[in-house]
Amino acid sequence: MDSVWLLIALIAGLLAQQFRLPPLVGFLLAGFVLNGFGEEGGDLLILAADYGVYLLLFTIGLKLRPEEILEPVVGGSALAHMLTVVVLCAGTFLLLGYAGLVFFAGDGWAGAATAAFALSFSSTVFAVKIFEERGEIRARHAVIAVGILIIQDVIAVFFMLLAERKVPSLWALGLLAVPLLRPLLLQMLERAGHGEVLVLFGLAVTAMGAELFAAVGIKPGIGVLVFGLLLSGHAKTVELSKALLGFKDFFLLGFFLSIGLTGLPTGGDLLVAGGLLLILLPLKMALFFWLLTRFDLQARTAFLASLGLASFSEFGLIVSREGVAAGLITPDWMVILAICTAVSFALASLLNMRAHLLFETFEDWLLRFETDRCASQVTPADPGDAQVLIAGMGRVGRGAYRAMRDNYAMKVVGVDVDPAKVLRLRDEFVNVIQGDADDIEFWRQVLRPEIKLIMLALPTHEDVLNAAHSLRQIGYTGKLGAVSRHDDERLELMRSGVDAAYNYYQEVGTGFADHIQRETAKSSGRPAVQESG
Repeated sequence: MDSVWLLIALIAGLLAQQFRLPPLVGFLLAGFVLNGFGEEGGDLLILAADYGVYLLLFTIGLKLRPEEILEPVVGGSALAHMLTVVVLCAGTFLLLGYAGLVFFAGDGWAGAATAAFALSFSSTVFAVKIFEERGEIRARHAVIAVGILIIQDVIAVFFMLLAERKVPSLWALGLLAVPLLRPLLLQMLERAGHGEVLVLFGLAVTAMGAELFAAVGIKPGIGVLVFGLLLSGHAKTVELSKALLGFKDFFLLGFFLSIGLTGLPTGGDLLVAGGLLLILLPLKMALFFWLLTRFDLQARTAFLASLGLASFSEFGLIVSREGVAAGLITPDWMVILAICTAVSFALASLLNMRAHLLFETFEDWLLRFETDRCASQVTPADPGDAQVLIAGMGRVGRGAYRAMRDNYAMKVVGVDVDPAKVLRLRDEFVNVIQGDADDIEFWRQVLRPEIKLIMLALPTHEDVLNAAHSLRQIGYTGKLGAVSRHDDERLELMRSGVDAAYNYYQEVGTGFADHIQRETAKSSGRPAVQESG
């Protein structure tokens, strides 16, 4: 993998970003381009690809929360969806093979099941990126979607173990003592600080897990996931995961290049990939929505979660690679999966950019799928007798809440989409309710004549615009304030009906100076310096 390879990957990644697609779409394309020039992967590319997968598994282990993935709606939907897709697709592939279509003939039931299994996954990387960009990563629909993805990823790891077809050595019994390393690893994690030593710790633990399990005849990826699980639940694992993000993305570049280098797509590959995208992708989305509503989820929550799962997966590519290595499927399937994954990211990006608008458009029809039990469980949001409502209880929202309550003696209620944060703030005696500012129905529930001011301190500019639009659409006539980060955003908010927009980055320095002036004046006993005229 020389500088020319990196340059081609960079150009392809930049092109993908210009169309608001994940860079890995460009990396897959770069692999096909390099293959067209006759390039082949070497040992360095294989090593980078392996460690990209290892770091992906390690960070998944870090994020595992048993209380989330054991929830019936998560586990039940994940397993039912995967089983349904595998049975339907494998049966279809076998029938097509028996009907004489050459492409599907010859792999047998094991090959058909492996290809179907690879197609049943949705992308963890894509979904997390979408939810984080919208500031919804702790929203109910995002928690459910990510929980489903984690279960899929764990199932993929077990497939990798079974596909190895190797009997572990007797020394593998010694791995039962690995959990005893947890106290030592956690102590090292706490002492690793916040810089390069923390990154080195994560890379070293990843390598140790891979090498230790490989040494006793078990798939290295299993060891990496186990060592990630050993660290999960610690307060510092979120920071560790973020510190490793750049390395994971860089090494995954090698993985996606290696998939593209497998071979150029033929006309048959493109035809099969097109059929899967046209038929299977909408089927996967519809099946997720139907299953989630059967578990008594609200239609809106099920719809947004289903859109987040509307893709094929990088884990499907990993499964297909293992299937090829085990002789279960032909290399053609890796090329087909690569095409399906790349195109599905493009389609899913377009859908998720308009997720809330799409729900509003089809709301009446989608609500028909809600169960009677779901309707009986819905509790309308109640802001009480609040005069001021602050949507988004991050650092800016909490600061605004304290200022309105303490400095202006107004009755204030905060709103946040994260139920855990809501409970935590209530323990701190903050008046806060759970709600999604992107949901127009939420605003219909909470608006009262007593509310004279609504302040939008939401994570993204798009969230603020959507909330402002919803409020004006349902007839809110009170004052509306919002946070912006750039002047062009502030002007756009003013044009959209916001009465006052606060430029966070521009004003934070002024707020910092005012605060220091007040505090130093208190400590010295001197009056604060007044601005001259």
